[in-house]
Amino acid sequence: MDQVGYATGEAKVGYLLGTQAVSGAPFTVVDSGGRTVHSGKVGASLGSWNSKYKAVHQVDFSKVDKAGTYQVKFAGKITAQSPSFKVDSAGALFQPLVQATTEFFQAQRDGRNVIPGRLDRKQAHLTDAKATVYAEPKFKGDGGDVPAEPLKPVGGPVDVEGGWFDAGDFVKFTSNTAYSLAELGYVQRTGGNAQLLAEFKHGLDWLDKAWDANSRTLYAQVGIGTGSEEFGFLGDHDVWRLPEADDQLTVKPGDEQYFIKYRPVFPAGPAGSPVSPNLAGRVAAAFALGAQVEQDPQRAKRYLEEAASIFAAAKTTSVGELVTAFPHAYYPESSWLDDMELGAAQLALAGRKLGDARSATWAKQATQWAKQYIASTAKDTLNLYDTSALAHAELVGLLRQGIPGAQVTEKQVIDDLKRQLNSGVQRASGSPFRTGVEITSFDAASKSFGFAATARLYRAVTGDKSYDAFGVQQRNFALGSNAWGISLVVGVGATNPKCPHHQAANLAGDPNGGKRVLYGAVINGPNGAENFADLGEMPPGAIPCSNSLTAFDGQGSRFFDDLRSWPSSEPAIDFTSTALLAFGVSR
Repeated sequence: MDQVGYATGEAKVGYLLGTQAVSGAPFTVVDSGGRTVHSGKVGASLGSWNSKYKAVHQVDFSKVDKAGTYQVKFAGKITAQSPSFKVDSAGALFQPLVQATTEFFQAQRDGRNVIPGRLDRKQAHLTDAKATVYAEPKFKGDGGDVPAEPLKPVGGPVDVEGGWFDAGDFVKFTSNTAYSLAELGYVQRTGGNAQLLAEFKHGLDWLDKAWDANSRTLYAQVGIGTGSEEFGFLGDHDVWRLPEADDQLTVKPGDEQYFIKYRPVFPAGPAGSPVSPNLAGRVAAAFALGAQVEQDPQRAKRYLEEAASIFAAAKTTSVGELVTAFPHAYYPESSWLDDMELGAAQLALAGRKLGDARSATWAKQATQWAKQYIASTAKDTLNLYDTSALAHAELVGLLRQGIPGAQVTEKQVIDDLKRQLNSGVQRASGSPFRTGVEITSFDAASKSFGFAATARLYRAVTGDKSYDAFGVQQRNFALGSNAWGISLVVGVGATNPKCPHHQAANLAGDPNGGKRVLYGAVINGPNGAENFADLGEMPPGAIPCSNSLTAFDGQGSRFFDDLRSWPSSEPAIDFTSTALLAFGVSR
């Protein structure tokens, strides 16, 4: 079941997982008072899941459309009942989830302006305010993440204090931050709230530090993930600790933990050099959204100028390998035309709002990049590596207002949104749980929420409801309609992750002896079984935590709710921002 619930007026489907097919099995839906409000029968099995559970039946109760709390029950040949679920307005169901996912960003704050929250967070990494800049690090090894030479200081100090941790560790990435800001900013602009606005501004303040418009330098990363025994230093991933512990270290250059306290900063390229276009586009989009939501005219204009300056610095010829993270293997993005389209579209919207004459040029550039993206082979659906769905939705609005010299038509842009949705629909048709994502690959939760968001964006710009049911199915999957019966959002739903791979959450003590919750965090979800072959021991100093759901693994996938299980249980800001977008556009 979707453990959050179903909005009135939308499709409502759950799944019965069984050891044998039971076509025609009757079920009832009962309300909180035990009264039967609907009866039905399941159809034929949609397929086998694993060697034990050989049948998956869809349970359709879409006719239950009155607000209330319900359960689905089977009796007779089989006996089963669902968790309780709600039917309510979209606003009542999903506005609290916008708040929940925003709370995760609060928990990810770094620097001085932390919010204690449920984890009792403390200030951390104050040394980032005077950080040393290092040359691009070189890597080797099978995973491409082993330092190949010592780090070489080339400048600084620079102030990169603040921002958000990327995931369960404490490294900060400009690419991922900008992606998340593009989604948070969109939701804020279209109907946000004070809490979300404050979080958006917190992230934007850090991005303002990462881009030095005067020297035309973009800082791409703070911290290094993997250390080197060969060169005598530890990386962020080598030490399990609370983030505030880093500032308490007493170290000198050459000490093993020197880069734990004094974290290296890596620029995307030399000062004044062209900026990797994926970064330039999404960073520009974030600043331009800042200009659109900012109420102070002078500050809005400054954000617009920041956006324009980095957009103009984009390297759009002889691009080569994109800059995402060091090492590139952490986030191997290959698509950048979508980011440039998004940056240009948001600049055009900001320019129109602020009366800037350059808006027409930016709008035309958005059509140029959209044309090239649509003709390219490096295309995906909405997730960290592809922002085209957001870009297309914005561009349709600009095209309807008129763009002289536009290089794409409204139909071409909408057709590419359909291309993305159709790719998911096709895969879902062969999935017992009707999921549009590949569950043996990374980012299952994020891509599921990406489909859910894209379906709503498509409906918003076309009025066509053809993909509504598909989008709902993808949200359902991420909120519990999966083989493991687990919501992929921490703290949300009757059954949700208990052991996220997250240092601050794992080590946060509770004075009442309980466990603090990383509320609102979206984890990766199911992944290919081969990714769990060697998880090793619990990290030294960690509080052990593990819940096995092995009986429900199937079709080459696995979900492991375990502290060590970063392939499935690690949360990230990009996962969570995509969920926040899906909830925000569904309210």
